[in-house]
Amino acid sequence: MDRAAIGRVCLALPAATLDHPFGDHHDAYRVGGKMFVMVGQEGGVSFKVSDIAYEVLTETGRARPAPYLARAKWVNIADPGPAEGWTDADLADHFASAHAIVAARLTKKVRADLGL
Repeated sequence: MDRAAIGRVCLALPAATLDHPFGDHHDAYRVGGKMFVMVGQEGGVSFKVSDIAYEVLTETGRARPAPYLARAKWVNIADPGPAEGWTDADLADHFASAHAIVAARLTKKVRADLGL
């Protein structure tokens, strides 16, 4: 999945927004002001996962702990393409899960304001 496709998938999620806190070469997708997916300049993608998914993805080598964000259970995929075994559907599911995890941690008021 390329950068543009990641953007289409992420922005289709409820109340998702895009910003560039680290410059134009990084895309940060947020819900309620909290980041759930980030695309880097080199095309790699990092996203929030559950504790179980973190263990499975990192232990099987499908993803690595995301630099600077691993303690918060984020993973990084250097090449999110089919050559590495990632289908668009797999990635879209992970991005939707990341969105749900982050949205669930927002306050009730923020979720209500966002229509979540």
